Amino acid sequence: MSNKHYKLLLVEDDPSIARVIQDHLRSHYDITWASTGREGWEDFQASSFDLALIDFMLPEMDGITLAHRIRQSDEIPILIISARHEDEHKIRGLGLGADDYITKPFSLDVLTAKIASHIRRYHRYQQPEVPTEEMLWKYAGDLVLDWSTERIFRQQIEISLTSKERQLLFHLAKHPFQSFSKEELLDWIWNQESSDAHTVTVHMRSLRKKLQDPVKKPLYLETLWGIGYRFIGERLS
Repeated sequence: MSNKHYKLLLVEDDPSIARVIQDHLRSHYDITWASTGREGWEDFQASSFDLALIDFMLPEMDGITLAHRIRQSDEIPILIISARHEDEHKIRGLGLGADDYITKPFSLDVLTAKIASHIRRYHRYQQPEVPTEEMLWKYAGDLVLDWSTERIFRQQIEISLTSKERQLLFHLAKHPFQSFSKEELLDWIWNQESSDAHTVTVHMRSLRKKLQDPVKKPLYLETLWGIGYRFIGERLS
């Protein structure tokens, strides 16, 4: 089935790599290619996209800065592509709003599977529904989870989460006080998109920060050292 109605923003300064990616994906997606970070930002502001595929090292504006800017104004999936394998770069990218990280050289089939998976999940969360009281779960500390739209509020302010952070929170909240190992969460949320359990740690750290939920005295997300994580929120309704 064709996905030509889905639009991808590809930001890659190496024309040969960009050409290979475009040739592989253009039969399925409408692709806009930008060769610099600044050009990518201008393209993003000028149109709407379903996913952004951004190289880490870019002229004029680096990929992490571009990803951060996009995340501040939109919830589309963001995939960082890079030749760097170090954890610190992955942590930085994921912490600033990217949804996934893929290192060069990579399989075009794996890249295609990742893109399809992220777009599918993103649009699943965009389906509007009318919330009912049963769909609004309220917790001590003024946290509200809207299960109809998967929106999150803390102290009546909506919290912006990446798609993976949202999936983590709702999965854990759906199974309160049940512990999950990193490997279990990796398998459940990421399926086969990632094999690095450290990815879970990075997303949990970012999720805690956005919820303002301290590690030592958590209201919602508890770390069970050597075991994993669990949701401990006190539900009020």
